[in-house]
Amino acid sequence: MMIDAMHADSPLPPAIAGWFRSRGWSPHPHQLAMVAAAEAGENALLIAPTGGGKTLAGFLPSLIELAERPRPGLHTLYISPLKALAVDIARNLEQPIAELRLPIRAETRTGDTPDAKRARQRTNPPHILMTTPESLALMLSYKEAADMFRGLRCVIIDELHALAGTKRGDLLALGLARLTRLAPHVRRVGLSATVAHPDALVAWLSPTGRLHDEEGELAPVRTVLGRTGAKAEVEILATAEYLPWSGHMALHALAEVYQRIKRHGTTLVFVNTRAQAELAFQELWRLNEENLPIALHHGSLAVEQRRKVEAAMAAGKLRAVVATSSLDLGIDWAAVDLVVQVGAPKGVSRLLQRIGRANHRLDEPSRALLVPANRFEVLECEAALDSICAGQLDGDRLRPGALDVLAQHVTGTACAGPFSADEMYAEVTKAAPYADLSRDEFDDVFDFVATGGYALGAYERFKRLKQDEETGLWQLANAMVARQYRLNVGTIVEEVMLNVRLNRGGVLGKVEEYFVTGLTPGDTFIFAGQLLKFLGVREMEVQCAKGGVGEPKVPAYAGGRLPLSTHLADTVRGILEDPDRWAMLPEAVQEWLRLQRHRSVLPDRSGLLVESFPRNGKEYLVAYCFEGRNAHQTLGMLLTRRMERMGLKPLGFVATDYVLATWALKAPTDRDIDALFDQDMLGDDLEAWMEESSMLKRMFRNVAVIAGLIERRHPGQEKTGRQVTFSSDLIYDVLRKHEPGHVLLRATRADAAAGLTDVRRLSDLLARAKGRIRHRRLDRISPWPCR
Repeated sequence: MMIDAMHADSPLPPAIAGWFRSRGWSPHPHQLAMVAAAEAGENALLIAPTGGGKTLAGFLPSLIELAERPRPGLHTLYISPLKALAVDIARNLEQPIAELRLPIRAETRTGDTPDAKRARQRTNPPHILMTTPESLALMLSYKEAADMFRGLRCVIIDELHALAGTKRGDLLALGLARLTRLAPHVRRVGLSATVAHPDALVAWLSPTGRLHDEEGELAPVRTVLGRTGAKAEVEILATAEYLPWSGHMALHALAEVYQRIKRHGTTLVFVNTRAQAELAFQELWRLNEENLPIALHHGSLAVEQRRKVEAAMAAGKLRAVVATSSLDLGIDWAAVDLVVQVGAPKGVSRLLQRIGRANHRLDEPSRALLVPANRFEVLECEAALDSICAGQLDGDRLRPGALDVLAQHVTGTACAGPFSADEMYAEVTKAAPYADLSRDEFDDVFDFVATGGYALGAYERFKRLKQDEETGLWQLANAMVARQYRLNVGTIVEEVMLNVRLNRGGVLGKVEEYFVTGLTPGDTFIFAGQLLKFLGVREMEVQCAKGGVGEPKVPAYAGGRLPLSTHLADTVRGILEDPDRWAMLPEAVQEWLRLQRHRSVLPDRSGLLVESFPRNGKEYLVAYCFEGRNAHQTLGMLLTRRMERMGLKPLGFVATDYVLATWALKAPTDRDIDALFDQDMLGDDLEAWMEESSMLKRMFRNVAVIAGLIERRHPGQEKTGRQVTFSSDLIYDVLRKHEPGHVLLRATRADAAAGLTDVRRLSDLLARAKGRIRHRRLDRISPWPCR
C-alpha cells in the first residue's frame, strides 16, 4: 500500500506537538504518516529527500510510545550502514529525549563500543539501541539474544538502498528474519532517499520476503512518499584552465574549487578514491593562503581523527572537508552550503545522495558543483545533470542472497543455542534475498557448516556442528567455533591493513599490506594529509617520520574505484550520437568531438565502435564499449585469448570505464573483428579463463573467510595476508580436484559473475554489438584512446 504523505494525518500527543512548536517546526506530512503507520501496527518504507526529517520520522513513533507507555528493555533497534552514522544519530536523539524529559535510555553498539558496555547491554539493554549489521549478527549469536530481543517492538533500517543487494544486506536480512522469530510483533521501518526500484525494497523489508504472497496480496508494508524538496542547483565547472584529454585527478581545477570554498560557509568536497582524497587535500592545503580550516576524511584514517573531523563539522568549525564515500550517507550537517564532486559521478543516485548532504532544508535548493577531471568526464557530468533534471535514478536489480553469508549465519545461529534445521530453513526463506532458496541449496550450505562437505569431511577442524541424538537439534561442535565466529563476523573482507604510526607518536590510520611491500626505508608517501617518510615495519605497524624528500607515493586501495552505472553510460552514448546536444558542452570538448568524428566516427547507442591502427611497431585495437571497468577487464582477457588462437600474437590490454584497448604484433581484419566479439565467448572461453586465472582464487579467499572456512583472526593472533592466501589456495585446489560442485566454489563463481567479471553487462554488450560492429582501420591513433 502506497500513501501520499501530503494527505496523511495523525495528531501528535500534546507534549510532542509542543516540542515541535518550541523549535519553530511543523511536523512534515510524511512524519505524521509514519506515526499513523505505527499506530496501525504496520511495517513502513519511507522514501523522502534528504533534509526532510526522515530519521526523526523513523524514531517519532518510538518516542511517542515510550513517552506514553514507558517500559524496561529494548524497544527500538536502529541499524545503520556506518558506525559514524549510528553515533551521530545517538547524539541527535539526546536533544529531544532531554528536552521532553523522556524516561528513555539510548545507546550505541558498534565495533568501537567497549567490551564491558557490550556485556552490560546484553543483560540490561537500553530502550533504543543504534548499531550496524555486523554488531546485530554478533548480538544474535549470544545465548542472551532471546531475552534481549523478546520485547523488541521496532527495527529501523536507515539508508536501506545502500544495504539491500549487498552481502552486508544479506546478513542483515537474515538477522531480521531471526529477530522476527524472537519477537513476532516487531515492526520493520525502512528509510531511504534515493530509490530506483521501490518494489524491490518493499519486498526486502517485508517479513514474508516477497512483494506478493501466494494469494497475490501485496506485502504488508506501507510505502510513505515524502514531498519533493526544492530542485537542486547543480553546476558543471567551466574551467579557465586547460582541460586535459585524460587523467582522473582534476588537480588542474582545484584552484577554482578553492575559490568556491572561500565564497561559501562550509563545503563538502567529494572524490571517488582515497588516493584522490589525499592528493586533493594536499593541493587545497598548498593553495590555502588564507589558512582556512580544511580537513580530510576517509575510511582508512584512524577513528579518532575521523571523529575529530565529524565533531568539528557538527560544531561549524570547518570551511571544507575532502571526503570519499565515508561521508556519502546520512550524517546531517545543516551548515553545509555547497557540495563539490571532483571527478565523474559514476552514478546518478550516488550523486544525488552526495548533493543531498548540502542545505538540509526542503524549501531551499541544495547547491552542487561538478568538476570533471578530463574532457570525457564532462560528458558523464552532463549525462548526470540530464538525468537529475528528468528525475531518473539508476541502480542494479537486487541479486539473490550469497551462500557464504548464509553459512556464516548458520554458524552464528548455532552459537546462540540448539536449533532445528527444518525451522531454520523456513526462517531463512522469509528473508527476501533467500526467498527462492531451494531446500537442496540450503542443505548443501548446512552440510558444509556441519561437516565441511565431502572433500573436507575427514578433517576435524572443519566440523562445526553436531546433532543431538535424542532431540535431533543441532548445536556447536565445541566452544572454539563460537570464539572464532565472533572474532570474524561480518562480510567486509579487506586486504590486510597495517597501522601507520608516527615515530614516537600516535596511529594515523591504516594502509594495505601490498602497498607497504613496495616501499623501502627512506621512501616518502602522502597519508592523513601529511608527507611521511617510511622507516620500516615493526610488529605489523608501519613506522614513519614526518617530512622526507623525493617524489611521494600515494596509497591506493583495492576496489577503491566506483563503477560506472549502466544508465549513465547509456546517457553518455545518447549525447555522443546527437550533435544537436553538443552546444551545451564547453568549446574544448566540442572541438575534441569534432576532431574524433573527422578522424574516425563517434559511438552510438545501437552498436559497437572498434578502431585499429599501428603505433610504435605494434597493432592496437580499441573498442568503445561503455560497460564499466569490470566488464572491460573480463572482455580484455577473453579477447586476448581469441587473438592468440587467431595468430594475432596479443601482447596486453588496458581497460577503463569507457574503452578497452589491446595491442598485438598483427592487425585484425574485418572478419577477425566479428569473430572476436561473438557472443559464444561467454561459453567455454569464459569458463576456461575463469578456471585458469588467479581471479577465482582471490575471490574464493574472500568467500572462504566470510563462510568461516578460514579465519582472518584467531584467538590471540591475527593472520597476515600471505598466510590467509596460502591457506585458501590450498583448500581451493583440493575442492576443485575432489568436489568441483562444492557450495563455496559455486558462491565464488556467483560473486565473479556479479562483481569483477560483470557477466551481465558483458552479455548485454555482445548482444547489442551482434551484426552492428563498425570497424574503422586508421593510419594512426584517433583522439579518444588518449584518455
